[in-house]
Amino acid sequence: MVSSDKKTIYTVEEYVALEERSEIRHEFHRGKVYAMAGGTINHNRLTRRVANLLDNQPALKGCGVFTENLKVEVVRDGYYCYPDIVVACHPFDLRGTNQIIKQPRMIVEVLSKSTALADRGGKWQRYRKLPSLWYYMLVDQYSTTIELLSRIEETDEWINSLYENEDDLIVLPRLNIEIAHKDIYNGIELHPEEEDGQEDA
Repeated sequence: MVSSDKKTIYTVEEYVALEERSEIRHEFHRGKVYAMAGGTINHNRLTRRVANLLDNQPALKGCGVFTENLKVEVVRDGYYCYPDIVVACHPFDLRGTNQIIKQPRMIVEVLSKSTALADRGGKWQRYRKLPSLWYYMLVDQYSTTIELLSRIEETDEWINSLYENEDDLIVLPRLNIEIAHKDIYNGIELHPEEEDGQEDA
C-alpha cells in the first residue's frame, strides 16, 4: 500500500467520500489513507473460487458473501480495510445501501509474498478483536496451504488449523459449512518460485 499525500489526516466521513469518487481503493488507518495495488491472476482466481464455494453453501442463505470492494470497520474511527472476502450475516450489514460491514462472521485473505506478513501480523491482531468474528482464513496462492483460525465460543481464544492435502475437509461448525480443500485449488496452476512483484489487496 502507498500512503496518499493529498491530505495529512482524514475523518472517516472524508474517507468514505473519497472512496465514492476514487477509481482505486484505499485503506484507512488512524486518519491516513493508503492506496491499494492490484493483484495477480491467481490471487483473483482463488478469491473468486473461495467466494463462490461460500456463496453456494445452503447454510449461508441468510448471509452475504462479499469480495474485495466492500469495506470492513475493524476499529471504529480507526481502521477500515477491504478484505479479499467477508461473510456477514447481521441484517444491518446486509442492507442494500450499506457501504461498510461492521459485524463480519468470517474474513478470508489470499496471501501474497508482499502482504503475508501483514495478513498474519497487524491485520490479524486487529481482526481478532472483532467480537462478531468467528473465522479468519488465509489462502496461500503459492502452495496448497489453507490456514484457518477459529474462535472458541464465548471466548477471545483462537484455534489454528492447517490444511495442506487435497483430501482435507475444512470444517466451520459455527457456520455449519464444510469446504473440500481440493475444490479451492482444482485447476489453478500455482507458481511457488515466482515473485508476484506487487501488493495484492
